[in-house]
Amino acid sequence: MRQKVILTLLLVFSIFSHSSYSQDRTVINFTDGWKFQKGDVENAYEANFNDTKWQSVSVPHDWAIYGPFDKEVDKQTVAITQNNEKVASEKTGRTGALPFIGVGWYRKTFSVDVNNNQKAILTFDGAMSNSKVYVNGELVGGWPFGYNYFYFDITDYLKKGETNTLAVRLENFPFSSRWYPGAGLYRKVQLIVKDETSFQHWGHFITTPYITGGLAKVNIKSKVNGENITVETIIKDAEGNQVASGKTDARFGDELEQNIPVKKPHLWSPENPYLYTAEMNLYEGDQLKDTETIRFGIRKIEYSREKGFLLNDVPTKFKGVCLHHDLGPIGTAINKAALRRQLIILKDLGCNAIRSSHNMPSIEQLELCDEMGFLFLAESFDEWKKPKVKNGYNLYFDEWAEKDVVNLIHATRNHPCIVMWSSGNEVPDQWGSDGVKRAKWLQDIFHREDPTRPVTVGMDQVKAVMESGFGAIMDIPGLNYRVHLYDEAYKRFPQGFILGSETASTVSSRGVYKFPVEKASDKQYDDYQSSSYDLEYCNWSNIPEDDFVLQDDKDWVLGEFVWTGFDYLGEPTPYDNYWPSRSSYFGICDLAGLPKDRYYLYRSRWNTKETTLHILPHWNWEGREGKTTPVFVYTSYDSAELFVNGKSQGVRTKNDSTKLDRYRLMWMDVKYEPGTIKVVAFDKNGNVAETQEVKTAGKPYQLILNADSEVINANGEDLSYVTVSVIDKDGNPCPLAQNQLKFKVSGDATYRAACNGDATSLEMFHQPTMKLFNGKLVVLVQSGNKAGNAKLTVSGKGLKSASTQIEIK
Repeated sequence: MRQKVILTLLLVFSIFSHSSYSQDRTVINFTDGWKFQKGDVENAYEANFNDTKWQSVSVPHDWAIYGPFDKEVDKQTVAITQNNEKVASEKTGRTGALPFIGVGWYRKTFSVDVNNNQKAILTFDGAMSNSKVYVNGELVGGWPFGYNYFYFDITDYLKKGETNTLAVRLENFPFSSRWYPGAGLYRKVQLIVKDETSFQHWGHFITTPYITGGLAKVNIKSKVNGENITVETIIKDAEGNQVASGKTDARFGDELEQNIPVKKPHLWSPENPYLYTAEMNLYEGDQLKDTETIRFGIRKIEYSREKGFLLNDVPTKFKGVCLHHDLGPIGTAINKAALRRQLIILKDLGCNAIRSSHNMPSIEQLELCDEMGFLFLAESFDEWKKPKVKNGYNLYFDEWAEKDVVNLIHATRNHPCIVMWSSGNEVPDQWGSDGVKRAKWLQDIFHREDPTRPVTVGMDQVKAVMESGFGAIMDIPGLNYRVHLYDEAYKRFPQGFILGSETASTVSSRGVYKFPVEKASDKQYDDYQSSSYDLEYCNWSNIPEDDFVLQDDKDWVLGEFVWTGFDYLGEPTPYDNYWPSRSSYFGICDLAGLPKDRYYLYRSRWNTKETTLHILPHWNWEGREGKTTPVFVYTSYDSAELFVNGKSQGVRTKNDSTKLDRYRLMWMDVKYEPGTIKVVAFDKNGNVAETQEVKTAGKPYQLILNADSEVINANGEDLSYVTVSVIDKDGNPCPLAQNQLKFKVSGDATYRAACNGDATSLEMFHQPTMKLFNGKLVVLVQSGNKAGNAKLTVSGKGLKSASTQIEIK
């Protein structure tokens, strides 16, 4: 696997719903009817425990996102070694300053018919954390790692013909995370009732060991329970037409294997995320016992010393971002509409890849990446045996690491988007021989469970892994930052390529600009914001151009995963020594999902289908008249001319004199005067191709609403994200507006949350009021369970209010 790994895979994902696939399989979503209580409640596991005064909640649920923000929650005195700190200092907001620490109980009653020849499987996609699961007062089992998927056979714990009680105890320890982990049953819970003679849970693994332009051989391995088994598969294309079928009763242990030819296959890729379905039927003799409907994609991946990463034989660079699992104002509770919005924004950016940092992804995220076309690097751990934080994964590594890796692979290996695994991120075990052995042990588990994909580790101690052999044994050597060591690492490592597993960590605040404009490390300001001129970074990181040069000039660099696509709760570097500051500054988009200026810098390189032309900064600088106020343009065009109130400031053309000049157009000597700045971009023939203007705005006058979805589903979960902006009387955006706004939702929907993207704001997301941050914020409207219409009204003192209609259907 070191020099050339040919990976050919047809991947699958079972689509479950609250319905019956056959007479013997029913999947029930445990969404509603839960009771919740924070605190370690004695005897809460007992079936007859009185929970009538507990809070009624729906799952997925994050109990900590409702706050309040409090610096005492996660205040700690520590030296963060990943940030090159040598001396301990007081840190606040490191885990979002939200009350995730402690015990929480969930309880639910349910009735289910389970016959003598059936079994009941209770599944959890994630429970944060240290779960203990009880059915009818008896302990069924537990799972400590909050990011993993797990399940229990609860057949013997059920009371037939009676109401059953499910109770779940969760506990988050202090000093257990480096970011906001969330709290609670934050991913879905399901009950699967099926025949004892059936497919095993996560029992399918499908690959395509042979693909040409005219044929794909589909290899299907299915683990089963029962005797005298036959498995039949019908493969359908995206339009529902049958294109292939197969049948086998040849059995090896508990596994049956099929090889089915698919003629003229449509190959899955980010440009064409084509998905098939497979109807898999299990028979005992002539009797149908189990059926699963499976969605899958056919695609071929290869990692080559000569050509880098190839997808379907096409050289492909990763244009990726890292994403933490929180969804900003709604916390960690999984919501498919929120995830979809993120991916739509990233598609427009030109992003083609996601790294789940630094944990196992949700099934919903993988489903969407399959559908929308994103390559995926699925990560497992932020810690191995050696701790980063006192109560982190180091407590569980010896007993649970193999179990966690096995569950990760079995639950997700059939998604076409996943093209690589990561067994760790910046683990302190990079030092010493024990770490090398752990890396090899984990990689061998990944290979054993899935021989079709390579394994990487995000390595930040590059000198250490060069000396110890840690980096040499990895399938894919991943470098986190350390751009100055890329050439040496390439020479020292045997693989013949390097992945930018984590890059840039440039910091910025949307709509904030600082003077003088200069490149700076660990720069801090009195307002606890970072400049959006995109020249500020951390002592261990760099500006985007340092990675752009490596991606563009080094064929042996496989691509990059930028830290991060969106701001996230926690890690408020460079202000983790200051309060208030409770979320990150690293995002290409802010916590509300609004693009920062840096979005357009990446878009100008990554989105090759559409043009980009973006001016910064805003042009409201009262008091800076006559002072130098540089203007930057992020654009896909090579040259442009800048005008200030009609007067030319000259033409700038991208060139190789500096890294910045290669990727940005910059006018460093512009003097501020109120009015209009205008940029005129030229095509390669020197003709005017596109223009853009930014004007000095007057006083805030009117609110403007723009919904990303004017029609949402009546499922009680769907969301419309409404961007709220302020304009003056002439319609110009007001980039400095900080007005306090109020939100009201009427009709067949509810107000869910708001977010302004300000890392220093202590306003709670779920309250129907919030201040604008630099002229913008976002309001989330959530659908009800019936069709109809909803109306969002936003108002603010001294502003003309605005409303928008949202259809629920």
